[in-house]
Amino acid sequence: MAQRFLTGAIVRYRVTPWWVKVFIIWGLSRIVTTILLQLFAFWQADNPWTTAQPDYLSYAQLWDSTWYHIVAVSGYPSSLPHDAAGHVTQNAWAFLPAYPLLVRIFMLVTTLSWPIVSVVISFLFSLAAALMFYRLMRVTAPARAVMFSVVLFCFAPLSPILQVSYAESMYLFLLVLALYLLVRRHYVVLLPVIAIAALTRPSGLALALALGLHVIHRWFIRRRDPFTANEAVLSIGATLFALIMGFAWPITAWLVTGNINAYTDTELAWRSDYVGWQAGLAPFSSWLQAAGFWAGQWGIGVWAYVLLAVVIVGFALVLFLPAVRRLGADLRLWLVSYAVYLLAVFFPQSSTFRLLIPMFPLLGAVAQPVSRIYRVSLVVLMIAGQFGWLYICWWVNGYDWTPP
Repeated sequence: MAQRFLTGAIVRYRVTPWWVKVFIIWGLSRIVTTILLQLFAFWQADNPWTTAQPDYLSYAQLWDSTWYHIVAVSGYPSSLPHDAAGHVTQNAWAFLPAYPLLVRIFMLVTTLSWPIVSVVISFLFSLAAALMFYRLMRVTAPARAVMFSVVLFCFAPLSPILQVSYAESMYLFLLVLALYLLVRRHYVVLLPVIAIAALTRPSGLALALALGLHVIHRWFIRRRDPFTANEAVLSIGATLFALIMGFAWPITAWLVTGNINAYTDTELAWRSDYVGWQAGLAPFSSWLQAAGFWAGQWGIGVWAYVLLAVVIVGFALVLFLPAVRRLGADLRLWLVSYAVYLLAVFFPQSSTFRLLIPMFPLLGAVAQPVSRIYRVSLVVLMIAGQFGWLYICWWVNGYDWTPP
C-alpha cells in the first residue's frame, strides 16, 4: 500500500504543471517568511516608524518604505534640501519612480491605502519573479538544478524584502525577465524592460555593460554561433539604449532641480554618516574609502584592504568554477557587470546584503549538487539567514545604524 501511494505521488508530481510547483514553493516560502516577520514585529519596541508590536502592514513600512510613500503621494522636490553648511541632505531623489508610481495608480483605482497596495504589489511581483526565474533556469541551468534553484530563490536570506513596501520585488522580476530575454536574444522586447527596470532600481549602466560584453562575446564566437547583421544592430541598439537609461534619472533630477549633481549629491548624503561629505562621486573610490572606515571601526588596519582584495579575487575565481560556467556566458557576464557597477558606485555597509540580490543567478550553481542532505541543510541555512538578516537590518533596536 505504501509503495503504491509513493508511486502515485511521484506520478502526480511529474505531471503537475511547472507553474503549480513554483507557486507551491513560493507559497511555502512566504508562509515561513511571514512567520519570521511577525515574530520580529512581536519583539519590536517603539521606534520612529511604528508603535510597539505593530501589525504586519505597519511593520512592512520601516526604513526606505517611508521614502517610497513620500514619492507616491508627494512626488519629488523641485529644489534640494541643504544643511547649515550647504550640503545636500537626504531627499526623495534617491528613490526611483516606477514602483511608487505603480502603487499610486492602484491606490487611485482601488481607493485602498498605501500600506495595503504597496505590500500586495510586492507580494505579486515576488511570485512573478519566482515564475520567471524558473523559466530562466530552464534555459541556463542543468535540469537537476532547475526546481531547487527556485527553492533557494524563494527561501533566500533576503527574501523578506520581497514582501514589504520596497521596490526590490518589482525590480527583481524585471531583472530576471531582462536576463531571460537576453539569453533568448529577444533584443527588441528587451527595450521596454530595460526602461522600466532602470526607473525602478539603479541598473541601466550595469545592464549596458552586460549587453556590451554580450555583443563582444557574440562577435568572438560568431563562427560557431552565427551573429547576423540584424542581431548585431539590435543588440548594439539595446546596449546604447540601456546606457541612455542609466543616465536618465540623474538627468531628470538635474533638469528639475537645476543642480547637475542632484542625484549623486543626494546619494552621497547617505554616505556622509560614514565618511563625511564628499566633493562629488569618484568612481571606484567607494570601496577603498569603506575599507579605511571599517578598518578604523574594527581596529584591523591594513587587513581591511587585504580583505577587500580577497573578496574581489575570490569573486573572480568563483566565476570560473565548473558549476558557474554551466550557467552560460550571458549570466556570467551579468555577474561581472553588476560586480563592476557595485565597485564603481556603491559604498559597502549594511545595505550591501540587499544590493547583492541581483547576483541571484549564482543560485543556479549552488543548486547543482543533488545530495538530499546538502539540499535540506542549505534550505535550513537559508531560513536561518532570513532570521539573521531581519535581526541585523530590519528589526529596529534602539539607535540602529544597520538599515536594510
